Amino acid sequence: MIRSALVLAGTRIGGDPFAAEQGVEHKALIEIDGKTILERVVGALRDAQVERIAVSCDEGAVAELCRKLDVETVPTRAGPSASVAAGFELLGAPMVVTTSDHALLEGAWITQLVEDTPPDADLSVMLAHREKIEAAMPGSRRTYLRFADGRWSGCNLFYLKTADARRAIDVWGMVEADRKRPWRIAARLGFSTLLSMLFGRMTLAEGLSRLGSRIGVKAALVSAENGLAAVDVDKAEDLAAVRALVAGRTEK
Repeated sequence: MIRSALVLAGTRIGGDPFAAEQGVEHKALIEIDGKTILERVVGALRDAQVERIAVSCDEGAVAELCRKLDVETVPTRAGPSASVAAGFELLGAPMVVTTSDHALLEGAWITQLVEDTPPDADLSVMLAHREKIEAAMPGSRRTYLRFADGRWSGCNLFYLKTADARRAIDVWGMVEADRKRPWRIAARLGFSTLLSMLFGRMTLAEGLSRLGSRIGVKAALVSAENGLAAVDVDKAEDLAAVRALVAGRTEK
């Protein structure tokens, strides 16, 4: 059993143009093969035997769907980090964090995240190697980070295992606040570490470990076994690819 999970479903200031194009209030409400993306995410969390699920969202259509799905809601805060902090305050550790646009999310990936997190880690992050992503969905356009062991893309899956993981949330909030002042971010996280990561001089696992030590936590990498874990739905191109993939599975 996994104790709890938080799903981020905040609304952008001014609304989401992509969601509007699809005729819905929020992209979590986009349907794929007869189910909204949020239903798919909640279903995956339940497949992973998560005991308690909460969705960070504003009052409206998403909150109404949450009530139908019998999951808790947490009012969004000013920014993702503050919303995660509010969820952490409610649910406590250990807590899985994911996003409401993770249309292909599977319970097995959540289970892998938890089981592959080292026993002494405070938190872990799942990322997928480019080779696995391209093998799972050829032609998929992702944002990659370059390290000594290749290029990696985030999977929007995090495991806040201990109470000390709160330190990482606090630093995340500081980074958000200083996003227009990169020199402050470098000072907080360590200029030499950031420089080494920028030029691919260390592996991803080494980079996470160094950053974790800098903020007082033990952070670990969980390498996704399935490259599809890095595929979310941010634009029409993503939606078309995901719908085609799901349709192909349904036809088999």
